[in-house]
Amino acid sequence: MERILVVGVTGAGKSTLARTLSGRLGLPYHEMDAMYFSGPGRAVNGELAEDVARLTAGPRRIIDSPGYPEVRDLLWDRADTVVWLDRPRRVVMPRVLRRSVRRTVTREALFGGNRETWSGWLSREHPAWWAWSQHARSREIGRRVGDPRFAPLHTHRFASPDDTAAWLASL
Repeated sequence: MERILVVGVTGAGKSTLARTLSGRLGLPYHEMDAMYFSGPGRAVNGELAEDVARLTAGPRRIIDSPGYPEVRDLLWDRADTVVWLDRPRRVVMPRVLRRSVRRTVTREALFGGNRETWSGWLSREHPAWWAWSQHARSREIGRRVGDPRFAPLHTHRFASPDDTAAWLASL
């Protein structure tokens, strides 16, 4: 486990697990959203593919994303381990709602200096709306995990936080 992808839907706990694994395994952690969104207004990094290519050329890392379309195959091709947090909506939605309320109230700075706002809750791009509408993407992760091209990857699939915690304790 030297080149790890932590994958799952919004609110599954990818970033939290990736940070924990980073500390435990001594691997550098990289937040995909911070690489993708490069500035205010959720501006997209025009050099994402090049940045990810440089990052994944190295021998050790943890990245918390199944990957944006333009870099997804690169991430998966250069990984050795996938940790899939396959959480149901009943787990992810309360997490996303709590996190978004906290971020909105505290004005917590996110990637690129962006912040969640009360008016942002009305947008289909808001994390709560996004998490609800994109939850079915977990099927896409399942297809990718089952793809023979990625059969060499060591895949760990966890449906519950308790299963994940037990696995972490075993490391």
